[in-house]
Amino acid sequence: MHNDHIATILKQLETVLLGKPHQIKLALTCILARGHLLIEDLPGMGKTSLSQGLAQTLGLSYQRIQFTNDMLPADILGVSIFDKEQTQFVFHPGPIFKQMILADEINRASPKTQSALLEAMAEQQITVDGTTYLLPQPFFVIATQNPSEQSGTFPLPESQLDRFMMRISIGYPDPKAELAMLKGQDSGSKTDVLPHSLTGLTLQELQMGTDNVSASDALLQYILALVNASRSEPQGSGLSPRASKAILQAAKAWALIHGRAYLVPEDVQAIFPHVAEHRIRQYSQQQGEALSAKILNRVNPIL
Repeated sequence: MHNDHIATILKQLETVLLGKPHQIKLALTCILARGHLLIEDLPGMGKTSLSQGLAQTLGLSYQRIQFTNDMLPADILGVSIFDKEQTQFVFHPGPIFKQMILADEINRASPKTQSALLEAMAEQQITVDGTTYLLPQPFFVIATQNPSEQSGTFPLPESQLDRFMMRISIGYPDPKAELAMLKGQDSGSKTDVLPHSLTGLTLQELQMGTDNVSASDALLQYILALVNASRSEPQGSGLSPRASKAILQAAKAWALIHGRAYLVPEDVQAIFPHVAEHRIRQYSQQQGEALSAKILNRVNPIL
C-alpha cells in the first residue's frame, strides 16, 4: 500500500519539476520524516513550484510568505488588535497558520524576523503577547535561500539551520527537460489544479510507516560513527544530537520510498550530505560538501 501511494506522489511531482527525480525524492523524504526543508539555489530553479506541488499533492493547506528586509515578526505570526466592541485585544492570525509554509528567500529578512520561525519549527506553536497558539497539523516549513554571496542577504544562524532537517539544491535542468519545459509539458505554472493524491490521514500512515522501518544496532553505530567524525573536524562545527536523530529518521524515510522496511548503509549514505552539510559548514556551501564527502569516505559501515 505504501509503495502505491509513494509511486503516485512521485509521478505527479515529476510533472511539476521535470528531470529532477532525485531532488523530488529527497524533498518527499524530508516530509515523511516530519522535517523542515531548506532549498538553497539561484532564483528561477523551480523551488516555488516544488513546494506548491508538494502541498497540493499531499492535500495540505499552503501559504507562501515572501521575506523582505523590512518584514517584522508580526507579519508572519499575526498581531493582537484592540476591539472596541469586545473591549479586549483580539488576535488576528498571520500567514503562518497553514499546514505547509513556503518561507521564500528567508535570508533576505533580518535575523529578528528569521527567529520568529524558530518556535514554530521546533514546537509546532507560536507565542504572541504571552499567549500560545497551536499551529495546524501536520506543519512543515519549506524555506528557500539565495546563495549567501548575493547582495542583501543575512546568513541564517546555526540555531536556525539546525532546525531544518535537510538541505537540497535543485540545480539547472538538463537540456531535454528544459526543452520540454519550453514546450509547456510541465505543470509548474498550474500546480493549484493538481489532484490531491493523498489525504492528511494517508500522509500520517506514511509517516508511521517511516517510524516502523527497522534499524539494526550496526546501522545505529554507523550513524554515530559519522556524527562523531564530524565532531573531530577542526574546520567545521560538529553535528548535534538533533542531527543524529535527523539522519536516522531521514534514512528511514529514504528506505520506505525505495520499498524497504529496514535500513541499509546506502540509505544513510544517500541522505547524509543533505542532513549534514548545512550544519557543519562555517564559510561556504562548498566547504560543507567537502567535509561530508570526507566523512563518508573515512567512516566504513559497521556490519
